Amino acid sequence: MITADRAAFRAALPVGGRLIGMDVGTKTVGLALCDAGWVIASPAHTITRGKFMKDKATIVGFIGEQQVKGIVIGLPFNLDGSESPRSQSSRAFAHNLADLGLPILLWDERWSTQAVTRTLIAADASRARRDVLVDKLAASYILQGAVDALRG
Repeated sequence: MITADRAAFRAALPVGGRLIGMDVGTKTVGLALCDAGWVIASPAHTITRGKFMKDKATIVGFIGEQQVKGIVIGLPFNLDGSESPRSQSSRAFAHNLADLGLPILLWDERWSTQAVTRTLIAADASRARRDVLVDKLAASYILQGAVDALRG
C-alpha cells in the first residue's frame, strides 16, 4: 500500500515497530530510522545511487536488519503545493519498493533539505561536511515530521 493519508498508513501498521524514512534524490538516498515507539527519528545512512536493483538490495538488507515495519518517503512538492518532476520520481521509487509488502507513506518534504542545511550552517559545518550529512539528516527530518503526526 502506498498512500499520502497518514490515518490509512497508521491503520496498515502493527502497533509500534520501527519505521524507515527516505530522502530520495537523483544522486543519493538518505535513510533514517525511528524507534519502535515512534518517538525519535535518527539519521542512519546515505546510499549513493547506482543501478536501482543494487540500491534496492541495500535498502532491503537494511530494512531486514532493523526489523522495519513501514516506510516513509519524502515527496517533494513545489512551493505552491503542486507536484514536480521530482515528486514523480519519488512516487516511482515508492512503487518500485511496493513489492516489499510494507506500507509506504508519502510525506511532504518541501522544506527538509533547506531546514537541515540551515542548521548545519548555523553549526558551522563545512561545505564538505554538509554534503556528507545533508541527505540522511533530511531523511531524519522527514521521518520525525511523520512520526510526530502519527502519534498526534
